[in-house]
Amino acid sequence: MYFTARDIAAIAVCSALWGVLNTLLSPIFWELTRMPFLCDLLAFTVLILAIWWTGKFGAASFVGVIVTVMTLMLRPTAFHMTGFLVASVVFDVATRALGYKRLFQSPVVGSAVLSVFSVLSAGISGTIIGSFFMGFKTQEAILSFAGLHAFGGLIGGMIGVITVRALIARRVRSL
Repeated sequence: MYFTARDIAAIAVCSALWGVLNTLLSPIFWELTRMPFLCDLLAFTVLILAIWWTGKFGAASFVGVIVTVMTLMLRPTAFHMTGFLVASVVFDVATRALGYKRLFQSPVVGSAVLSVFSVLSAGISGTIIGSFFMGFKTQEAILSFAGLHAFGGLIGGMIGVITVRALIARRVRSL
């Protein structure tokens, strides 16, 4: 079996963390600021944790699928989550291409690469959401919105890397 019970538990915990926080806090943050940072922060913090915890291709994608389904069940109009689903798959493919162990064994380079992948994936998510769900008509508006998502991806990537580095320093086992 590809995913062990431990991997499935990790995917479930990461999905629950992202899904619940995203459903409860992100709408409040959006209404107060009209900034999409929190969604991306939560997404990439959890996705980095999921790939570190499991070390298997598909884990980040499954987290994205589960969170999208869970969010749509709790907020049926939240179709923008499909942008985050695509971002999860892109992040999963990109991190797999470089190798999970390599990314987490090299503290400086691996952390930088994970942050870059978070930024790029979040930018893709922002482009999809801005184009299809926000109704932006101009390229400048779409790219600005994608840039805001990318900034949130940077923050989330940095928090995810710091969290994993702290777990490694405490000798918490993964992979």
